[in-house]
Amino acid sequence: MYTIEQLREIIRQELAKQEYMETPFSLFEPIRYILEDGGKRLRPVLTLMAYNLYRDDVEKVLKSAIGIEIFHNYTLLHDDVMDDAELRRGRQTVHKKWNRNVAILSGDAAAITAYKYIEDCEDRYLRQVIDGFNQVAMDVCKGQQYDMEFETRNDVTEEEYLHMIYLKTSVLIAGSLRHGALVAGAPEHEYKALYDFGGFLGLAFQVQDDYLDVYGDVLEFGKKIGGDITENKKTYLLIKAFELAGEKERALLQSWIDKKEFDASEKIKVVTELYNRLGIPELTLKTIDGYLQKSREALSKINVEESRKAGFYEMIDYLGERKK
Repeated sequence: MYTIEQLREIIRQELAKQEYMETPFSLFEPIRYILEDGGKRLRPVLTLMAYNLYRDDVEKVLKSAIGIEIFHNYTLLHDDVMDDAELRRGRQTVHKKWNRNVAILSGDAAAITAYKYIEDCEDRYLRQVIDGFNQVAMDVCKGQQYDMEFETRNDVTEEEYLHMIYLKTSVLIAGSLRHGALVAGAPEHEYKALYDFGGFLGLAFQVQDDYLDVYGDVLEFGKKIGGDITENKKTYLLIKAFELAGEKERALLQSWIDKKEFDASEKIKVVTELYNRLGIPELTLKTIDGYLQKSREALSKINVEESRKAGFYEMIDYLGERKK
């Protein structure tokens, strides 16, 4: 069995080979750029972990794991164009470093490259692999569309929001796990259980992101607290506040959302105090814990030695204690 850090290093070394680079260099250079600082490489690590539950020759799934990482970064590249974001992981976004046309075309090339890598598997699994990833890719697009539509709505329900983040964030995590287990020869009910595990884990992670943006420690979270509040971003906390607020509280919340000019620290203070009065932090933590418990239940359906699941339990525990 490999540790998470060992798998991360295997992925780092494979990406360092830059075998996805082709000519013209100018088309693929932005792809190399966005892959240089890929954070924790969560999705390809999960692919290798799922494969490693059943088999030890993880090099056989490495190419497709890299494909999943390229696809993930492709979605971020196009997200940044749509949001006109300045920075990604502390560096200029591709459309700011080059231009929008470069970002769009290189993003398209990244998506095609991702599929070339993802289909690197035994022929007997190829149809299921492609069908499964087509579903994941389409769900990500649907999630992004819902996210854009929600920007202009103040009546987004908890159910709608959770469905949106499930599509936009969770399905790629879930699909990464399913892919690794599928090509390792896992029984159908087990790779489906791993898909469920990833879905619940992704939901917990995203709702926790919303929580930490308001209640996290700025030194540990690594970014300014309250950014979602000042930007009127639709979050689990804001949606629950609108749901639970009385008429006066809802009017107060709406008035701060409508303001074009305001003192950011004052807005953060007022909205946070409103969240506190409504019990939003406790409700949010309960929701996160519920998803983590569901992820444990899904993991219990995997019929391998418990010691082989250690890395998965480690991830659940990490999320339960995460502050950044």
